[in-house]
Amino acid sequence: MRTGPPARTGQSRQRRLVRLGAGESSHGHFKKAVEDALLLRGSRDFDDLDSYRRFIDEIVGRHNARHRKQIDLERSKLRSLPKRRTTDYEEALVKVTSSGGFILNKVFYTVPSRLIGHRLRVHLYDDRLECFLGSSHLMTLRRGRPKDNGMTGHVIDYRHIIHALRKKPMALLNLVYRDQIFPRQAYARAFGSLLEQETAKRACRVMVELLALAHERTCEAELAGVIESELDAGRLPDPEALLKRFAPDAAAVPEVNVELVPLAAYDELATVCNAQQEVAA
Repeated sequence: MRTGPPARTGQSRQRRLVRLGAGESSHGHFKKAVEDALLLRGSRDFDDLDSYRRFIDEIVGRHNARHRKQIDLERSKLRSLPKRRTTDYEEALVKVTSSGGFILNKVFYTVPSRLIGHRLRVHLYDDRLECFLGSSHLMTLRRGRPKDNGMTGHVIDYRHIIHALRKKPMALLNLVYRDQIFPRQAYARAFGSLLEQETAKRACRVMVELLALAHERTCEAELAGVIESELDAGRLPDPEALLKRFAPDAAAVPEVNVELVPLAAYDELATVCNAQQEVAA
């Protein structure tokens, strides 16, 4: 006796496959539309992620405009959006190693050194990582991608590792992710000029001091402009002169005069409190 599913099941499965095929076909058409738009644009380079998203939104808008009637028919049947977003991220647990970072999906991310040895819970989105220690949100990191040759990618924030580099400046010379440390092109250009005209030890020490200055004085952009001017004039950046230039303005720091209360006042206060207690008794 045959105990398998009824013959109609095969027809239902075929209909499901047809619907799935229609969805895949629509997805394929959209990818083709994006490819055509990129060819017409003449370049695949975008200034930032927001520019790329606007580019995609324009393509989606043109596609939806051609199907506005069908969309309007469906719109009346749509329900309200849920109060909470669906889980649109992957979750992972990572351990911060002694190198001051962690590896996730073949990408190395730096974090503050105080987190070394801790396990972080990471929400992995398409464009960013949200990092938690327990239930406390710590930071948001830009999502990186592995290199085209399959090697590990890097997302580096020089502010996370500058304190360790100040202890061992020569480590800068052979760092695998050295090029990603420099926050702006001016810093990379300065290091190249230092290596050409100074010893490797002196070049690393000066470069680390410049990065530390940018971090501690929060003058990354301004310092980059000064470095560019110095290099254009044929001079190497002088960390001592730059430290004086970006030092805090003494005139801007207010003087706070604190008048200390004489200790005898506390004895008088105790006497008054004791008298009030006796009256209350």
